[in-house]
This record gives sequence, structure tokens and C-alpha cells, in this order.
Amino acid sequence: MSPGINPRNVHYHEIIGLRVKILQYSDPGLVGVEGVVVDETQKTLLIEKTGGRRIRVFKANGVFQFTLPNGEEVVIKGEDIIGRPWDRLKKVLTARW
Repeated sequence: MSPGINPRNVHYHEIIGLRVKILQYSDPGLVGVEGVVVDETQKTLLIEKTGGRRIRVFKANGVFQFTLPNGEEVVIKGEDIIGRPWDRLKKVLTARW
């Protein structure tokens, strides 16, 4: 596997630009929504759907399927990606030391 983003480290990478599908969500009307992550805050994802419409969803309220650049798909609980990417990485590095 090449270096970079992969299923084992996606939690600690920038996810802006990845394709995403909402698999589970507290609002059933959003289940199945697909698009591209165009922005990420500590607690939310901004997803641009086909046609340009954008929706903002809370990470903690869902389970998401991301498509990595190599085409692999990975399912992640939103609560596992709460925080900004650099803050998520800091937690891992601090825990190791």
C-alpha cells in the first residue's frame, strides 16, 4: 500500500475532497446522501451534492462511508472524526508518548 491516506489512518488525515455517503444519521432523511466533503469544522462536515447544493451535517450524529483517492471505501463513525485533523493527530501522538 502506498504512503498517504489509507483505511488505517484516514481518521487522522484531511478528509476535504473525499467522496462521502451518509450510511446512518439521526435524521433519516439524510441517509443515502452522497457528495464531496468541501469543508470540515471541529464538529461538522459540509457536503456538496451533485448539482451544487450543500448541506452541513454533524459528525457525531452519523456513520459515513468515505471513498479514498485509491478507490477504497472506508466506513467511519462520525464520533471518531470529531475535531480538526491536526487535533485528531495530536491526540494520537500524545497518547503514544
